[in-house]
Amino acid sequence: MMDLNAPHLGQSQRLRLNTLVRLRWLAIVGQSVTVLIVSYGLDFPLPVVVCFALIACSAALNVYLAIAYPSTHRLPPPAAFGILTFDALQLAGLLYMTGGLTNPFALLMTVPVVVSATSLPARMTALLGAMVIAMATVLAFSHRPLPWYDGAELAMPFIYVAGSWVALSSSIAFTGIYAFRVAEEARLLANALSATELVLQREQHLSALDGLAAAAAHELGTPLATIALVAREMERALGSDHVHAEDVRLLRSQSERCREILKRLTSLSTEGEAHLARLPLTSLVEEVTAPHRDFGISIRFQPGERHGAEPVGRRNPGVIYGLGNLVENAVDFARKEVIVGWRWSDDLVAVSIVDDGPGFPAEIASRIGEPYMSTRQGAERGGGLGLGLFIAKTLLERSGATLSFRNSNTPGEGAVVEVSWPREAFLAPMQAPEPMFDTA
Repeated sequence: MMDLNAPHLGQSQRLRLNTLVRLRWLAIVGQSVTVLIVSYGLDFPLPVVVCFALIACSAALNVYLAIAYPSTHRLPPPAAFGILTFDALQLAGLLYMTGGLTNPFALLMTVPVVVSATSLPARMTALLGAMVIAMATVLAFSHRPLPWYDGAELAMPFIYVAGSWVALSSSIAFTGIYAFRVAEEARLLANALSATELVLQREQHLSALDGLAAAAAHELGTPLATIALVAREMERALGSDHVHAEDVRLLRSQSERCREILKRLTSLSTEGEAHLARLPLTSLVEEVTAPHRDFGISIRFQPGERHGAEPVGRRNPGVIYGLGNLVENAVDFARKEVIVGWRWSDDLVAVSIVDDGPGFPAEIASRIGEPYMSTRQGAERGGGLGLGLFIAKTLLERSGATLSFRNSNTPGEGAVVEVSWPREAFLAPMQAPEPMFDTA
């Protein structure tokens, strides 16, 4: 079982420094252009020196980060939180000098919270959101006048300022929660897909062992034949030498034994490969249910309608793992019995798994098979998260299968899972592979 909290997974969830630096350069350019247009284009009275001092602080931090760290560096959550807090304070300082919440650019205070929601833990995002709302509250009561034409003051009624505060707070809460949920689902899906890739890599490595064994048999065949030949010649030459003849006979018998072992290894990838690579449907059902019979739950077979010859499928590790996971889940939730049924026709091959447990909870029935969606009560992070079911569903769908999850209407039965394939997708190719080499 792989650890989804391993460094290679957790590291990818961190905010990349280069991304944050580029966003901040964009903000610096926008702030600078805005100050210049308001001060010199519209000729509004504006504390340009103070505003550019605040902008320069942000630019200085950006330059430091770009020099001190490589562009591919990923920030740990506390460091990213500190930088986003600085951005919120810098923007609050600019807004204080330019009208507070009466400034239309006050909406930009939501940006650090949204960035935090997509890359930082929920508690840090909530803390940053509370800090930004506190800053907005201060700006609602304390700020410099909004830049306006000389000799005129644009006074906003308090009800307008209060409305701006409510709108800003609501935007922070809504966009923060929404961005966090979307990013969290994307992270969970990425972790689940990484776990699926690890499972497939393991199966590919196991499949490669057969070829490696055959290659080893081929390479060792010649030196073993030479050893056997030399041993026979030594046995003839020694004749009745009772001191060494027994040792030579033992050497020759052991070399012959090694050759027999290598022949059996080679046969796994030559003569027997076509047979082992093909798996009838009933044999597939037997193989996936056999490991789960000694857990106090009865597994009963229930064949359904069968039209035509029994379908013979490819020995697909993904299909075996996927069906085995479904049977394992059924055994885990069953009270006394699990029923495994199968049926086939000219167009369809199907396997059904029914348990007599409580069934799928209604509130998550439509989301069964999604990563980190578990039907287990009290599941903790790292176990019982529905990841195994997601991997099984992914592997089975990759083989061309369609899965359905529902609760049975029959008394005494709980959850029902049906896996079905188009017959052409299930059937194995009839031609056997040609032998790779001959060890004779």
